[in-house]
Amino acid sequence: MRFLWLAIATVFSASACAASPRLHNDAMAFVHFWDANHDHPPAAQVAAFKTIVAPTFPAFYKAERFQSFLTPAQYDERIVTAVRDFPAIRTTYVQKAQQFGAQLPGYMASFKATFPDFVAPDDIYVVHSLGEMDGGMRAIDGKDYLIFGIDRMVQLRGDGDQSAFFHHELFHHYHLPRVAECGSNSVWSSLWVEGLATYVSKVLNPQANEKELLLTVPDDMAARTRAVLPAALAQLEGALDKDDKQTYADLFLFRGTAPLPRRRAYYLGYLMAQEAGKTHDVRQLANMTCAEVKPLVFATVHRLRENAR
Repeated sequence: MRFLWLAIATVFSASACAASPRLHNDAMAFVHFWDANHDHPPAAQVAAFKTIVAPTFPAFYKAERFQSFLTPAQYDERIVTAVRDFPAIRTTYVQKAQQFGAQLPGYMASFKATFPDFVAPDDIYVVHSLGEMDGGMRAIDGKDYLIFGIDRMVQLRGDGDQSAFFHHELFHHYHLPRVAECGSNSVWSSLWVEGLATYVSKVLNPQANEKELLLTVPDDMAARTRAVLPAALAQLEGALDKDDKQTYADLFLFRGTAPLPRRRAYYLGYLMAQEAGKTHDVRQLANMTCAEVKPLVFATVHRLRENAR
């Protein structure tokens, strides 16, 4: 998730150590909007969304956040698409939105059992993300937000076990201050951030399968990457020091265009962290400095490539 790296490391107050986060659960606002407007013309749907839903989280619901690759008209189309697709996810969406506040403390407690120095964020936001995200950090107008998108949680994860997912996102929140100086754009640093988060979520949830680790999307990604593992690792090793947007997209994003499986860096990063985990426990890995991380990433990817030949 590239925006995770664009986020500045969150600074926590001492009082936050003992306090629960403020939960801003506005996911049901979309349900109320949909009930009143789903049968209206598209233009009216967009206008109603901007009147009813957007004010619940104005910083998040604005087309300006996507100006580098999305026009205002395309953003409005996302609203119309969300209205059209909502009936298919409504039942599970409502269930997840209503249960979120009750379930989150348990996920945080089980995470803290492994990482006792974990400090909860001051605020957590729960929304209909218009297809943007299931969970993660966003840096908006100079402020960092931890956000969960119920719509993508349902679409990507259904009603299955959510523990690995929540631990993955909580680990990002925990880990970012420790690697904030590693560099926001390089492939090696992004591989470490995402691969380690996936590995930690597996360690904390040994029963989790590849779907629950989000390694099957898109198009059964992990299995397809295993089928071309030597080529995928060779390409990755050659790209570790790159920091351009196209290389990042080809490795990490759903919209990647390379012939190798899209989003494969999550699985390759998981393999790398798993290999590093043979000689370090997750607490040691999580607290490595940038100076320690970079040579470890390069050496481990090289070893994986040699073993895959």
